[in-house]
Amino acid sequence: MTGKLNIILIEAGLELVPAEISREPSVVKNARKRGKKPEEILLDISVHYHAARKLKDWVKRGRPDIVHTTLLQLLDGPAARNGLVNVFVHTYGNKLISFKTGVRIPRNYNRFTGLMEQLLVEGRVPPGSRDPLIKVEDYGLEDFTQKAGLKGLILLWERGEPAELGSLVTRAFEEGYAIGIGGFQHGDFSESVLKIATEKYSIYKESLPTWIVASRLITAFELKQGLLRI
Repeated sequence: MTGKLNIILIEAGLELVPAEISREPSVVKNARKRGKKPEEILLDISVHYHAARKLKDWVKRGRPDIVHTTLLQLLDGPAARNGLVNVFVHTYGNKLISFKTGVRIPRNYNRFTGLMEQLLVEGRVPPGSRDPLIKVEDYGLEDFTQKAGLKGLILLWERGEPAELGSLVTRAFEEGYAIGIGGFQHGDFSESVLKIATEKYSIYKESLPTWIVASRLITAFELKQGLLRI
């Protein structure tokens, strides 16, 4: 995948309601209201808070809104419109989601939620398509760079080595690295993710929201490519 900037959200809080809490009152009520089975709706901590607290690593899970906001930053700007960015989402459950170049997601959050539920149930959007716009790959993060034909994974991590954003995106673009951003609100990357990362860098002295990092990242790239004028 040379000639494009590859960005991946890592351990994103995007998943269907886990079986162990599918019978919790808040989950059942929400599913019934939406005319779906509990296991076919997205885990959303704003709706399923008390149930979600029973899950392992619950502070990292149930935040599809973070994914939605971040994808809007990455898929709706000049770089995406010029076919210069590939975007992936790695979920907490180690599912790897890919997006066809040029695809845009719904700006309305409720429509986005329905789309992601369809994706996670069916494995692709549109369901059964041989050339899907969005699909769940048959491999996880451990095989991501090899399957995508990339040199490695540069992880943006608050405890990484300080680095300048412009030089990072240029190197990733020119040398074929993916840049990874944490897709969760609280907590830290798992040890397995830190081991997979080829290099780790920090662009700010503190942690930043996922969508802020994504916005600054894609803007730095667009400026380097001459797609924006300031």
